[in-house]
Amino acid sequence: MINIQNLSKVFSTEEIETKALNEVSLQIKQGEFVTIMGASGCGKSTLLNIVGLLDNVSSGSYKLLDREINGLSESEKSKIRKENIGFVFQNFNLIDELSVYDNIELPLIYNNVPSSERKKKVEAIAERLAISHRLRHYPQQLSGGQQQRVAVARALINDPKIILADEPTGNLDSKNGNEVMELLTDLHANGATILMVTHSDYDASFSQKTIFMKDGMVLTEKHNSRNVDVLVSNS
Repeated sequence: MINIQNLSKVFSTEEIETKALNEVSLQIKQGEFVTIMGASGCGKSTLLNIVGLLDNVSSGSYKLLDREINGLSESEKSKIRKENIGFVFQNFNLIDELSVYDNIELPLIYNNVPSSERKKKVEAIAERLAISHRLRHYPQQLSGGQQQRVAVARALINDPKIILADEPTGNLDSKNGNEVMELLTDLHANGATILMVTHSDYDASFSQKTIFMKDGMVLTEKHNSRNVDVLVSNS
């Protein structure tokens, strides 16, 4: 699903050139749940932004669904992003002036989905994530965990092929954070492909594989025993 080869990203100013990613290569298969970890500034968020088509590469190859992304126009990348990728952010990124219903519906409007179909899809995803009773509330009226559920609902509303999660529990207490991780685990168990950036060893343990980065490079990869235990217990 994701195939990255010798990918580099350089940020340049008049005075300095910073290599945020240095010859990174990795593959993520359909249905995998993968975590990227590393100290602040190691390049993990830059890599996530490139995977999410929010930033451009300086050199190397990035193929999404067997299509080379490097060199595509912004409109082409925008179309691919809207059709294939859902984002979950640390800060939720909900619009305070819009109700929960309207926040979830927004990506459908961008994709020109008819009104009647939008209503069905919003109600269905809200029920799936146990927030149907909150659809007429506003983000400020919700707990952090509920806001992140709304953000996940918005990420899933267009049935994306991949979910990108950037520190999804970073602003949550342990109880709400655990609920979000269990939600991501359930999505993965139902076939979702997930790439998550986190500083938390605990959150990373929910994934199948952890990629460790340092100074813009991939250091090591490891498979997580906790996820194996979960899969065995659910089988």
